[in-house]
Amino acid sequence: MMSKVNNALGVLVAALALTLGLVSPALATPEHIPTAADARSHLSTLLVRADGSMTGYSRDKFPHWITQSGTCNTREVVLKRDGTNVQTDSSCAAVSGRWYSPYDGATWTVASDLDIDHVVPLAAAWRSGASTWTTSKRQAFANELYWPQLIAVTDNVNQAKGDQGPEKWLPPLTSYRCTYARMWVEVKYRYGLSVNSAEKSTLTNVLGGC
Repeated sequence: MMSKVNNALGVLVAALALTLGLVSPALATPEHIPTAADARSHLSTLLVRADGSMTGYSRDKFPHWITQSGTCNTREVVLKRDGTNVQTDSSCAAVSGRWYSPYDGATWTVASDLDIDHVVPLAAAWRSGASTWTTSKRQAFANELYWPQLIAVTDNVNQAKGDQGPEKWLPPLTSYRCTYARMWVEVKYRYGLSVNSAEKSTLTNVLGGC
């Protein structure tokens, strides 16, 4: 609990430093994030329709975390990618390192304080087209390492996000919202997922300010 309180103070300090221009926000760690111009272009091509039903949805229909190589699963690969000086044990579990959560500006040194966020949540994907996919495609989506779908972030921030789209939830750190919108659009574009009208309106507004 104390670590959470101390971290909250750290978030406030980081936010103030960003506001005063004393530090630069950390770059997003996922690769293949489009430019704002490309994201706006991709957004314009997405099908706009009301969200589909959640009938039949289960996280088990999106198998994760799968083994990527050796004893390393997708979670451990992302922790290694997104952290600094990450050390792992023989089972590939991260035992030390330092992680910056771009959603809220927090820094962590214990891997269990981090969740691996699906930028486009599995349930949100289900509502926007994934309900018709094969299990194999849903597995690929849930473990996507090429397009910007996975990122290590503060666990309770990820839990507060839940399965909400950007029309209902955006990263608390406002300086990261442009990057988040670009990632969201790219994932939906690459996987052929739809957007609802409120979602598109929010993304258009955010991208317009990039």
